[in-house]
Amino acid sequence: MKIAVSGKGGVGKTTVAALLARAVSHRNLRVIAIDADPDANLAASLGHPDPSAIVPLVNYRGLIEERVGSGGVIRLNPRVDDLVDTIGTELDGIRLMVLGSVPKGGGGCFCSPSALLKALMLHVLAQPDEWVILDMEAGLEHLGRGSSGGVDGLIIVVEPSRRSLETAARIRALAEDLKLKRVWCVANKIGSDAELETIRAALPGMPLLGAIPRSPSLEGFSARVDYKNVEPRVIESIEGIYQSLTTQ
Repeated sequence: MKIAVSGKGGVGKTTVAALLARAVSHRNLRVIAIDADPDANLAASLGHPDPSAIVPLVNYRGLIEERVGSGGVIRLNPRVDDLVDTIGTELDGIRLMVLGSVPKGGGGCFCSPSALLKALMLHVLAQPDEWVILDMEAGLEHLGRGSSGGVDGLIIVVEPSRRSLETAARIRALAEDLKLKRVWCVANKIGSDAELETIRAALPGMPLLGAIPRSPSLEGFSARVDYKNVEPRVIESIEGIYQSLTTQ
């Protein structure tokens, strides 16, 4: 499956993306985790010893010029089939790609880095044998640009706060505009049944894949997420989310 993960900043979307990637790799399935958030934290969540050493794809200027070109003429179908293996980072069976942020040189500029990123995304999302987990940038911007197109479904991560739920409702509306047929919710940082019911009531009709309990093991900036250092109840919840996804 190809799954995009979105939500308001701070709700734990990167944590959910990392947990889901762990659940897939735990079954010895092939998984590519793509950090498409300019504020990249997925490597740290997956336990990379030095996330700052990872060079985002958009910073490979020589590669971009070689594959795409520069100046007035660019190739819209550059070769990208080798990039996951040559640039991606292996973490416990998970192949991680950090995309980086494309500089905005003007409204709607279709620059060389953008061309390479689009070609890579089209290639990765078309692969039949891999799971792909996309950690999207916080908020709504990626849906407005349509960069979540081609996925099997969109997970909106929410916490029991008004702003989180309002953002989730707007993301769902944009997803419908983009004809994304499967949009799910994952409740995060849940401390009581009442909080879960608040989420259900605020997002009527949105399928709830599962709820992840508030947990000290998931607190802190870019807390490392693996099956060795998170609480059993967290593992149980993400396993249930995985099962729900695979039976949709």
